[in-house]
Amino acid sequence: MSDSRRSYVFAGLAVFFWSTIATAFKLALNELSPGQLMMIASATSVIVLGFFVIKEGSIKDILSSKWKDIANSMLLGMLNPFIYYLILLKAYSLLPAQVAQPLNMIWPIVLVFLSIPLLKQKIPGRSFLALFISFIGVYFISSQGKPFSPGESNPTGILLACGSSIFMALYFILNVRDRRKDEVKLLLNFFFASAYILIFLLASGDFAGITIKGLYLGIYVGIFEMGLTFFLWLKALRLSSRSDLVSNLVFLSPFLSLVFISLILKEHIHYTTIIGLAIIVSSILYQNIGKNPSKH
Repeated sequence: MSDSRRSYVFAGLAVFFWSTIATAFKLALNELSPGQLMMIASATSVIVLGFFVIKEGSIKDILSSKWKDIANSMLLGMLNPFIYYLILLKAYSLLPAQVAQPLNMIWPIVLVFLSIPLLKQKIPGRSFLALFISFIGVYFISSQGKPFSPGESNPTGILLACGSSIFMALYFILNVRDRRKDEVKLLLNFFFASAYILIFLLASGDFAGITIKGLYLGIYVGIFEMGLTFFLWLKALRLSSRSDLVSNLVFLSPFLSLVFISLILKEHIHYTTIIGLAIIVSSILYQNIGKNPSKH
């Protein structure tokens, strides 16, 4: 099989696994608090990513890390997965999965606007239009089938789901300056995030009530939202000669996710969810018009 075909196989698997995660989040949050779920998932990711680091022969890069690299991983791990997922999981606990999942997708647009002060980049006019379009999508999704009389959704959940995008965008901006191997960065990020969440749980006393079902679901999230799926996605990008084409496959995930949400969670999928999601995805694709494809 050619590298190009292998890249699409890896990307397809990653997209499929990610499409199950909104459902897994909701099922797990019926058994666990956001902090408990984050602890189990993060610790699982450390184990999975550790396996791939060894498999890829990158353990030497871990052992030879400089203090500057360690400090960078401590900061990145604080932003994502620690803060990002705690906020996102809290949003999932307050909102239907079909609302929380697509609202989080505005982070690529937030990323562009944070790049103005942090990366000193000039922003094309279409990005401002894309931002406005994406907010129309947010409005439709938040209306939950009642676009002319909104108010069904929990406002705190809406703010958290949208606000989590800020931390994801910050993470990507800081991560782009880090030239270490992706699997090395991911492993150290999750290692420090696990330490942060452990401290958080100890401080809050939020250890009681973890069920076996919750443990299994947390492990599933750790493998298929984070550890294994991140690795598959990175492999897909490395093998592809056109990473921009592979990257666009990720936009299939939220639509496929609605199928699992409907079949497993039994949520009635509102027409406004589909319209709003299509608007947000369209705004992201519109914003990316004219960007040069790159290998990484």
